[in-house]
Parts: sequence; C-alpha cells; structure tokens
Amino acid sequence: MTEKLYRVGNVVNTHGIKGELRIVSITDFPEDRFKTGAKLILKKNGKTTEFTVESSRPHKSFILVKFQGYDNINDVEQFVKSEVFAQGEETSELKDGEFLYKQIIGLTVIDKDLGEVGKVAEIIELGSNDVWVVRGTKYKEILLPYITDVIKNVDLDKQIVEVEIPDGLID
Repeated sequence: MTEKLYRVGNVVNTHGIKGELRIVSITDFPEDRFKTGAKLILKKNGKTTEFTVESSRPHKSFILVKFQGYDNINDVEQFVKSEVFAQGEETSELKDGEFLYKQIIGLTVIDKDLGEVGKVAEIIELGSNDVWVVRGTKYKEILLPYITDVIKNVDLDKQIVEVEIPDGLID
C-alpha cells in the first residue's frame, strides 16, 4: 500500500540563481514540512519527482526551498508551477486552540444571531492571524479572522464553529 500524499504548497517561481524555489505554503506546519532533510514530491503535468530539502527559509509570504543536487536556476526552472506534496500525517503536537486545516475545512459555521452562515471552505495564512473563508447559500463569501472576538468555539465532535460576526463584516 502506498502512503497518502498531502499537498503542502505550490511552486510559484525561482529565487536567485542558486537553485532556490519560491513556494506558497498551504500546510499547517511549514517548519516541519520544509525542514532540512524532509522528503517532498513535486507534481507537474502528470510527472512526479521526489526531492530532499537541503535548506529552507521564510521570505516575505513564501518559503524559499533548495533541494539537494539542484544548485542553479537552470536546474529548477522546470519545476515552476508544480504542486508540492509530502507523505504522511502531520506529526507536530497541537496546543490548545490549534487545529489542522483539514479539521476545520468543511465545518459548519453558526452565528448566534444569524444562524448557519455556511461552511469553512478555505484558510488563508496571514502574518498576524489566519482568515477563514466561509461560503454558503445565504452569504456568498465571508472572511472571518481567526481571533477570539470572532471565532468563539470550535466543536470538532459536532463539526461546527460558533462565531460572532462583527457588524459591517457582511452585507
């Protein structure tokens, strides 16, 4: 049996001339997924290639990753627009109030005054806090900051998120 692959990012460009790739991370724990020695799989146009991370570092809203054996821009240009995958589940311990993205995506969002407003469709990582994108039939799209004033309770057993949407956040 082959191990399940989890998409952890997208290669959006090269960086410099020494073989680094700019990756937009979509993983809960980029520090684990992109650490030195980590195995990553790139997929593009049906072709799959496995790599070992030589080094990585944050840069603006990207992670710059260099793979072992790929030492200049000419070696890595072919991987731009690839999807980045890792094998296996996340292994980091979660602190109280932390969740894996896959635990949150799909949860029903309920506001105490508005009732059900939709389901969490996506999570956008920002520097200060994440933003949960909620989509539903009642409201096309609501962007909820993951802060205690808005996200009141996450109940994984009941598959719901209780929120208090501030005035002016939705039309």
